[in-house]
Amino acid sequence: MKIVFFGTADFAVESLNKLYQNGFDIAAVVTAPDKPAGRGMKIRYSPVKKFALDKGFKILQPTNLKDENFLGELREINPELQLVVAFRFLPEAVWKIPPKGTVNLHASLLPHYRGAAPINWAIINGEKETGVTTFFIEKHIDTGKIIFREKVPIEYQDTAGTLHDKLMHIGADLLVKTAQAIETGSYEPIDQSSLLKPGEEPKQAPKLTEENTRINWNSEAGKIYNFIRGLSPYPRAWTNLIDPKNGKRFDYTKIYFAKEETGNHNMKPGQTLTDNKNYLKVAVKDGFINIEEIQLPGKKRLKIKQFLNGFDAKGIYFE
Repeated sequence: MKIVFFGTADFAVESLNKLYQNGFDIAAVVTAPDKPAGRGMKIRYSPVKKFALDKGFKILQPTNLKDENFLGELREINPELQLVVAFRFLPEAVWKIPPKGTVNLHASLLPHYRGAAPINWAIINGEKETGVTTFFIEKHIDTGKIIFREKVPIEYQDTAGTLHDKLMHIGADLLVKTAQAIETGSYEPIDQSSLLKPGEEPKQAPKLTEENTRINWNSEAGKIYNFIRGLSPYPRAWTNLIDPKNGKRFDYTKIYFAKEETGNHNMKPGQTLTDNKNYLKVAVKDGFINIEEIQLPGKKRLKIKQFLNGFDAKGIYFE
């Protein structure tokens, strides 16, 4: 069964590797165009391209997925199946090419958490489990018929980073299982609407922006804890740090890790407690957020002891 694989990010590499290890015929790999990055603006390949080069796969890097030259190349390859992992939206002209369909691996238990950031929003919303889903691509994003799903627990300490890695490996195995089932015809696709309770709407996972990644210190400790770990290590939760001693403010200060502490106090949300050596606690509605890793704008990411070693945090507050 001739397969064309679409992917760009690290998350997709493990799936491509598992397909390769299981002997599938990868006729071509489609990935993002090379981009200049870093201080030297050197050309950087996508993680998928690096892997594909190493294995000697044919590589396609269209800037426009509707380009007739690219579509012509795909038709010439004549894939029976297309597999998509961590790639951009495919136009109908692309996903309709293979006779066995085009399958996407999504990092949530569809129909919930459709959208660009399913791993982050599952943690932010305090879910106790998530998973991976394979489904056939159709006109509307993340709405096609489901082939397989696999549940994965979200642990209390999980961050977006640790959950990403778990789902990456489990998802790769599920994609192999899916490709094998499609090859033999041993699957029964499920309509996503059948997995929703009467009146239930699918939860969404919209793109992460500057606006929706800012910490709200007026919220509860548990919610802020979930928010911080759901955005760590990328794109990171942020806040503004104000130092009234010298009138300085540090906008877009990033918080990577923290712990929650519930308890009563008379402080305003955003005010801090610190011994200037070992801890920096931020008052919230029902307790404190104990910051463990922080990064001031333009500075290095630091453990809180390192940060306090070079910064007088007495009297600072966050907004």
